Amino acid sequence: MEMQKNKHEKPHDEERVKRKRGPAKSVCPYNKASALQHMRDNVLGTVHDIEQMLKLGRETHSCPYYAARLAVPPAQLVVLPYQMLLHEATRRAAGVKLKGQVGLSVLISSLLRTYVSYHTPRIPLMLCRAYSQLAQYGDRYKSRLKAKNVMYIKQILFAIEGLVRALGGKVGQNPQSQTTLTGTELHTINNFLFKAQIDNINLFKLQRYFEKSTISRKLGGFVEKYAGSGVSVHTQSRTNKENRRTEGLNRYLQTLQSTQINAPADQQGSEAEKALATSPMMQVEGFFMALTNSNADGRVLVHKQGTLSESSIKFLLLNPAVHFAQVLKQCRAVVIAGGTMQPVSDFKQELLLSAGVEEERITEFSCGHVIPPENILPLVLCSGPSGQELDFTFQNRDSPCMMDETGRILANICNVVPGGVVCFFPSYEYSRRIVSHWEASGALTRLANKKKIFQEPKKSNQVEQVLNEFSRCIQRCAVDAGGLTGALLFSVVGGKMSEGINFSDDLGRCVVMVGMPYPNIKSPELQEKMSYLDKHLPHSGGRRPGQALIENLCMKAVNQSIGRAIRHRGDYSCIVMCDRRYARPATLAKLPTWIKNRTSTHTTFGPAFAALRKQLLQRHQTQR
Repeated sequence: MEMQKNKHEKPHDEERVKRKRGPAKSVCPYNKASALQHMRDNVLGTVHDIEQMLKLGRETHSCPYYAARLAVPPAQLVVLPYQMLLHEATRRAAGVKLKGQVGLSVLISSLLRTYVSYHTPRIPLMLCRAYSQLAQYGDRYKSRLKAKNVMYIKQILFAIEGLVRALGGKVGQNPQSQTTLTGTELHTINNFLFKAQIDNINLFKLQRYFEKSTISRKLGGFVEKYAGSGVSVHTQSRTNKENRRTEGLNRYLQTLQSTQINAPADQQGSEAEKALATSPMMQVEGFFMALTNSNADGRVLVHKQGTLSESSIKFLLLNPAVHFAQVLKQCRAVVIAGGTMQPVSDFKQELLLSAGVEEERITEFSCGHVIPPENILPLVLCSGPSGQELDFTFQNRDSPCMMDETGRILANICNVVPGGVVCFFPSYEYSRRIVSHWEASGALTRLANKKKIFQEPKKSNQVEQVLNEFSRCIQRCAVDAGGLTGALLFSVVGGKMSEGINFSDDLGRCVVMVGMPYPNIKSPELQEKMSYLDKHLPHSGGRRPGQALIENLCMKAVNQSIGRAIRHRGDYSCIVMCDRRYARPATLAKLPTWIKNRTSTHTTFGPAFAALRKQLLQRHQTQR
C-alpha cells in the first residue's frame, strides 16, 4: 500500500511543480528600476531635447518617458505643454505638483480659449459607440468583475442612455437612421440632469471610478483587441460563445467604418476620421466630469439636427475662474507671457479678478518689438480706389459694390507688392461668396495675372501641402522674370492659417484684413456668455461686459492674423486693414502697441497707396 501511495503521489508532486508560476514574459525590458535611475541622473545633469532623450534611452536600455517622470520631482525647471499645466486631471495623472512653485504659462492668446475648451466637450454619435463598446465589455468580463464595478458600469450605461434620450434617440438603434426634431435647447446643469433622468446618479462617485479604474483606456484596448483594423475577431481558435459576445461590437464598428467610407469627400480624412480615431468613452467621461461643475457656472447646449448622428450635446463653461483659481492658489507666483496679448482686459476679469486676485497683485510688463519702426507699415483704409466707403458690416458686406471695391484694392496691392500677399476674410462663408463674385466679374482673372492664387483648404491634412506650394511658387517667381510676381493666399480669420503659421520674409510682404471678424452675436452660446458676464462682472466705461467681450474676441482674432507676417528682426511687411471701423480710437487701442504706434489712417485710397509703394521701394533698396 505504501508503494502504491508513493506511486500515485509522485506524478501529483511533479504536476504541482510544473504549475509553479514563472517570471512574467510581458514585462517591458526598458522599464527596469536601475536603468531608469541611471537615465534619470543623466537627464538631471544636462539639458536634453526629445531626440537626445530617445538616443540616451537606447544607450542605457531604459524608457525615456518613465525616466523623465522620475526626473520631475528633483528638477528645478520643468517644461511641459501649457494645457497640462492648466488641466487638473492631467496634472494629477502626470504627477505634476504646483504647490509652492512658480508657474509660467506662454501663449496667453489661447490661454482663456484653452481653459474653456477643456471643459466644453461635445458629444456627437460617440454616445452610441461608447454604449455599445461598454455593454460588450461588461458582458464579456462580468464573471471576473467585482459587484461594485458591475454596478458602476451599469450606472454609466444608464447615464449614456439618458444622454441619448435627451437628444430624442435610443441606444439600441443605428444613430444614422434615427430621426429627431430640429432645434437648439439651452439648459442649466440641474435642468439637464432632470431632462436626461440621471439626476439620481452621483457623478462625483462616477468620476472617482473613471479615474481609479481607467475604464476608458481599458475599453480602448478591448476594442483594439477584438475589433482591430482589418482583423476579424471570428477565428477558429475562439469558441462560438466568444464569437457571440463580440459579434454586436464588430457589427457596430463595421457600420461606422462603412459610414466613413460613404461620407462626403469634404468629410473624409477630417471629421469622420477624427471621430473614429478618438476614444468615445474618453469623450463621454469628459462630459460627465463637466456636469460636476456648479449649476451657475455652466450650461448644457442640446443641438438637434434632424438625425441622431448629426445632433450633439455640448457643455458650455461660463466661469473658467473656478478652475484657474486652483493654479493661482497652489503656485507661489504665476507668470503669463505671450507675443500677442492685447487686449488683456477680458483675461484679467475672467481669470484673475474673478478668481479672487487683488488688482494690486497683478503686474503688467510690455516691451516693444525687435524690428525697427521703419520695417512695418500698418494702414487703415476707410475707402477704396473708386471712393466707395469700406463698411463691412453685416448689412453692407454682401453688396456687389463692396465686393468689387475689395477686388480693386487687392489688384492695386498685388501690382506693387513682391512675393506673397495673404488676405484674411472674416469667415469661410464670406470668403466663398466674395471669391465666387470675383470669378463671375472677372476680378479673379485680373488678380491671377499678377499672383498665383491659393485658398485655405477645408481639410487640416491639406494645409501643409498648400503652404509648400505657396512657398515654392514665391521662390520660383523671385528667380524667373515672368509675368507673375508671387502668390496670393486667401485665408480666414480664426482658421487653420491664422495662428501658428509663419509668413516670414517673402511669404508675407503684405497682410490684408477684409472687414472685422465679429463673432455671430445670435449664437446661443455667445448670448449666454454675454448674459453671464453682464450679470457677474462690473460695468466699466459705460459699456456692458458682454459687449466688451464681443469687441475683444474680434480684435484678438485680428491681432493673431496680422502677427503672422513679422517673424524676425530683419523682416519687413505692410498691414492693410480694410474697414472704416478700424479708425475708431477704441479699436486702435486694442492693437498691439508696436503696431498701434505706427498705424496711419487714410480716408482716401490715393495717399495710402502712395505710402505703400514708398515703403516697399525703400525696403527693397535697403535689402539690396
